[in-house]
Amino acid sequence: MAKLGLTDEDKANHLTDVVGDGLERVTDRSPSHDDPVPGPSTNPATNLIIHDILLRSAGRLSRMAVEKAVLGRQYGKQFAKDAVESRSLVHTLAAYGVTKVATKSVPGALVVTTGLALKVLFDRSQSKRQARRKGDRMLHKQASSDSKI
Repeated sequence: MAKLGLTDEDKANHLTDVVGDGLERVTDRSPSHDDPVPGPSTNPATNLIIHDILLRSAGRLSRMAVEKAVLGRQYGKQFAKDAVESRSLVHTLAAYGVTKVATKSVPGALVVTTGLALKVLFDRSQSKRQARRKGDRMLHKQASSDSKI
């Protein structure tokens, strides 16, 4: 298996490259010549954009459904819907940026994981009531339509 992480090699060594190469070897019927990018257009760049939009849309919908289900168990369906759908642009961009850092490299993943672990330890160091009240206030603020959070 190829070495993952930061190396001096010219070839791609990201986890997605390794998985993509493996999938291509398994599914390619004629490896001797290049296959066109499947899709409705004759332009492969257009097909790639279409695939990207579809994948991102499916990911966003599934993520929102899971978030609503998790919040809905404790706060009710309507509140969960309001909290998930009323996120600000700043909150969305911050989550996107942290995700990008975490998936770009192993050091990035370690930094993000360490930050999340520290946040959990900080929350647990507070009293349960205080931490729960603080989280509830944040969610209620987020669920209100006029919030800037």
